[in-house]
Amino acid sequence: MFKWAQQQLANVAGTQEPVYGPEAIKSVAEEAKTTPYTELTRDHLKWQVMESTCVETQVFYIHADNGALGLAQVIYSNVAGIRTTAQFNCKIFNLDGSKPHLWCSTPLKNYDFSEDKTSFFADDCAVELSADGTTYSIKSMNDKRAIVNLTIKRSAPGFQAGSTGKTLFGTDLENPWGSMRHAFWPRCASEGTIMTQQGPIDFKGKACFIMALQGMKPHHAAGRWNFIDFQGPKHSAVLMQFTTPPSYGSTVVTVGGIAKDDEIVIAGTDLSAEHVTSKQDTENGWPEPVTVKFTWSGKCKHGQDVKATIEGPLGQRLDKVDVMAEVPQFVKTIVGGVAGTKPYIYQYAPQKEKLSLKLKIGEHDEIVEEGELLSEATFITETE
Repeated sequence: MFKWAQQQLANVAGTQEPVYGPEAIKSVAEEAKTTPYTELTRDHLKWQVMESTCVETQVFYIHADNGALGLAQVIYSNVAGIRTTAQFNCKIFNLDGSKPHLWCSTPLKNYDFSEDKTSFFADDCAVELSADGTTYSIKSMNDKRAIVNLTIKRSAPGFQAGSTGKTLFGTDLENPWGSMRHAFWPRCASEGTIMTQQGPIDFKGKACFIMALQGMKPHHAAGRWNFIDFQGPKHSAVLMQFTTPPSYGSTVVTVGGIAKDDEIVIAGTDLSAEHVTSKQDTENGWPEPVTVKFTWSGKCKHGQDVKATIEGPLGQRLDKVDVMAEVPQFVKTIVGGVAGTKPYIYQYAPQKEKLSLKLKIGEHDEIVEEGELLSEATFITETE
């Protein structure tokens, strides 16, 4: 009971949590032992709009045929059931380093959801899911530096790991006090433009869509993250990994999959992310990755063993984001008061030495496919 009271205080005041141990977390990998993944239906894409502390996001990573790389994101946040806010983010990466990235982050007004909770609306902003559940329309005129008009249509089925997609947190896991969930469309076709002050950028190409729910304070759920979005000519790969703080046993949870047009090749939790080599960031002390190795394994729908890897040097860092300097005030409120919290996101998109997906299905020859990669390593708090 005392630990529960401490946890409630941490929810409201932002204090660090006590050490509950690994028994206070139920990884989605437990579900995946019997149900590796579940294909998404329209109902799986509903915003939860929780009344307790949470952060919900929908983010679209877009790899244009012309080489442009960007993202569009809606964030909905509830701070301790006291205040809700919403934000629209847009980023267009400058891949050659000749000028700063275009980053627009705008608080939204008069935000709401459709009656069935599958679409989001605000003043001068809308993220709408089509009636057949296959296409998102993203429009935003909240920042004249980036007027967004995009359509993202899934080319392969979407999925979530396990049956519910959820990792649960709490000392009574029948009545958890927190959760983490990710749902993926790993392979999509994108159309449309982002109008900048220098003119329109055509974002016809490929995309990855992720819907995430952190049903508790984000820095309580995870101290570190690894993420990869790979788009090749025939295959797409996605991997999302988080490591909990010591309060939940420094538990590692990894979800993701590989898809090709009209088909999921493999999906689930039997994946890994490794920083093979790293270097210390002298500004904040975090071990910035230099070379990486990501792996996927399991069985395809035909019962054949599947193994895949993406490994190699990340090359020159694309960006380093000081989250506390960039995020809106509501996130600072969530994270405030926790000693040792210094969140940074390191982003990479190798250009000179592109990485390849190596995929082997059953006894067939290995497929090697070079593609476009976006990788992120996020450090928030110590996990040991």
